[in-house]
Amino acid sequence: MHSYAAVLRTPHALSTFGAALLGRLSYGTVSLSLALAAKNASGSLAVAGTALALFGATSVVLSPVRAALVDRYGPRRALVPMAVVYAALLAVFALVTRDHPGAGAGTSAVTLGALAVCAGACTPPLGPTMRTLWSQLMPDRRMLQRAYSLDGVAEELLLVAGPLLVGILVAYAEPAAGVAVSAALVLVGTVALALSPVPFPVRRGSGRSVSGRRERTTRTRPRGLGQPVLAAAGVGLCLGGLDLLVIAFTEEQHRPGAVAWILAALSAGSAVGGLAYGAVSWRSAARPRLALICAALGAALAAAGLAPNVYALAAAAAVAGLFVAPALTTAYLIADETAAPDARTRAGAWVNTAVNAGSSGGTALVGVLVGRLPLSLCFVLVAAPALVCAAVTLHGENHRKRH
Repeated sequence: MHSYAAVLRTPHALSTFGAALLGRLSYGTVSLSLALAAKNASGSLAVAGTALALFGATSVVLSPVRAALVDRYGPRRALVPMAVVYAALLAVFALVTRDHPGAGAGTSAVTLGALAVCAGACTPPLGPTMRTLWSQLMPDRRMLQRAYSLDGVAEELLLVAGPLLVGILVAYAEPAAGVAVSAALVLVGTVALALSPVPFPVRRGSGRSVSGRRERTTRTRPRGLGQPVLAAAGVGLCLGGLDLLVIAFTEEQHRPGAVAWILAALSAGSAVGGLAYGAVSWRSAARPRLALICAALGAALAAAGLAPNVYALAAAAAVAGLFVAPALTTAYLIADETAAPDARTRAGAWVNTAVNAGSSGGTALVGVLVGRLPLSLCFVLVAAPALVCAAVTLHGENHRKRH
């Protein structure tokens, strides 16, 4: 009754989910495409990196703002205009970066940076919107858990498949083609998602929901998001730092080619863990369960620092991955439970923003530490955010029970 097949057999679920995945595939292709196109046009890797950083920063920081617009006006009135402007900006980026074999005489860095900032600011929040639609499709919490697990695993696979698709494209066309394809994917997927017949809980100025029932509109911010946002940020910090540590470890072992396999093991572990987690009907409450998952993730990452070779590190990464998708799935579930019906997209966006911001922060932090501290100690420090999140959450739960 509560299988993954039952999730997809729910009326409108498969078509809505398929549309969201088509649009979200763009997020797997756009970063690498932008970087390659900017490098090809400017002849500078530094310019390409700056453009990509600006794109990512505006996309992450403004995500809750864009999600709030979707909560207020619905996907058709908010999401579609965002997608149109976003796709148009990517199309312009593709146009100005084509046919500039990188000798440094192409598009200026200012132009590329400005286009990257504007495009990042308009990125449609397809993931948070789809999770809001899942909550409408799956009123049963066990079914919703499975839907979120399936959603998270599929999203992770798209982030792996995206760069592979870009690699195929640039083998037969110039790098700007990847940017153009990203624009087409997000536009088609977003429009199809917005046309879904699933009702969307929109906040009205009159204080009435789309179903005509009175809703409270005085809450301007989702409350009770501290734990899921903190946990998501901790997971992001761990993952962002782990990527650089894997590179440093493989270089130390004189096996740089093993990076891809180790990170693939992490993704595979996350996929297996996410599907297994979603298949279990948990009796425990979500908040203490999230703390325990974060503790397990932290312990696995700390133990990874003891790996004697790349094979052992790949196995340790797979074990750590088992807890990544369950942690994020639980964080999204808590955010959905916490938020008012007309603030679910924004609540999910805060969790999503925390993951991405944490990942960037973890990469920056480890970039400073690597080379200054032993790698085994760096692994412990990377594990620390997850362990701290677990400790803070368990302390908060114990305090709440006593009072």
